[in-house]
Amino acid sequence: MNPRNLPVAASLDSPDPVLERVLPEDSNNSSQGGERNFLAHQPILLDQVSGSFRREVVNRSFSMKAVSRNDEDLENGMLEKDTEKSVRSNKVVTVHNKALLSGVAYCISSCSMILVNKYVLSSYEFNAGISLMLYQNFVSVVVVSTLRFFGIISTEPLTWRLIRVWLPVNVIFVGMLITSMFSLKYINVAMVTVLKNVTNVITAVGEMYLFNKTHDNRVWTALFLMIISAITGGITDLSFHAIGYTWQIINCFLTASYSLTLRRVMDTAKQVTKSGNLDEFSMVLLNNTLSLPLGILLILLFNEMDYLSRTPLLQLPTFWLMTTFSGFLGLAISFTSMWFLHQTSATTYSLVGSLNKIPLSVVGIFLFHVSTSLENSASIFFGLLAGVFFARAKMQDKSQTRS
Repeated sequence: MNPRNLPVAASLDSPDPVLERVLPEDSNNSSQGGERNFLAHQPILLDQVSGSFRREVVNRSFSMKAVSRNDEDLENGMLEKDTEKSVRSNKVVTVHNKALLSGVAYCISSCSMILVNKYVLSSYEFNAGISLMLYQNFVSVVVVSTLRFFGIISTEPLTWRLIRVWLPVNVIFVGMLITSMFSLKYINVAMVTVLKNVTNVITAVGEMYLFNKTHDNRVWTALFLMIISAITGGITDLSFHAIGYTWQIINCFLTASYSLTLRRVMDTAKQVTKSGNLDEFSMVLLNNTLSLPLGILLILLFNEMDYLSRTPLLQLPTFWLMTTFSGFLGLAISFTSMWFLHQTSATTYSLVGSLNKIPLSVVGIFLFHVSTSLENSASIFFGLLAGVFFARAKMQDKSQTRS
């Protein structure tokens, strides 16, 4: 689970909110104050640089000295112009490099997160998904608190008023992460990515009824293709597991509920902060901190303490290394998604998130030696393409709305 994609509310555009602890959304989709409205911070790719050289001729009588001086001015002016072009060219290269670097960092962290979680849960046969979620969130809290202590970042104080407002969202957030853990234990990575498309369908219907938001025919066509791919993928899945599919369907409803609920809570939460704002770092700290006591309660209710006291895995240094690494990856998703969004745009972020699922699914099949058939592979590929088609349809829908 992963998502720690900053709570700027996960909308239809945000790539997989379950892989990123808190998913951001576009201001157009934002009743959702979110799927994370820090998408409102659209990046400026280039500074508009303009320069002009003015010359004044005071006398029509030119002496040789004046002519010489004008020649020098002309030469200097051309040098300045060349310098200006060079600076402008360097800026273009720098911006493009940052966008590419941030995109690669986001893709690597998001893919690695789900693969590491799958490895811990399946390869180690670790049967305490809630405990894994709790430990990952604890790592995130420690890292963010450390960065705040050294003044590298700043966050809003966690007041009781803010906690009371945010608690309902956090309950859904924890449920989203836990159900993702449970489903990932039983379902292969490729099918998880396809089944997560159902979240988009539920969110679209919720937006229509709760926020009176309309979607064009291309969006609904993409959503229909996602449903077809999920159904055919499940039917042809050679490793079909009813319990895993049940947890994943519950996860889809919780993820959609998180996106829709976050929209309503964001504005209220901002009003009870001291600064009148709630940035992404504050939301990461808020979500992960509040999840700790709730996670402990769930561990006791599901009796995971008994399992933890008996399992030999806790004595393996490699196991602790992998689980700690997964905690850092969860936090890395939050930071890299913020960085990527600031360097590009919400639509680019959404499209890359959809494309990112294709190599993730392929790697998951080969890395974990998943038994598959031609029909199942075709269904998975069809579902992934439907996700890309959906992202493009949303981009076109937004551009038409703005115009």
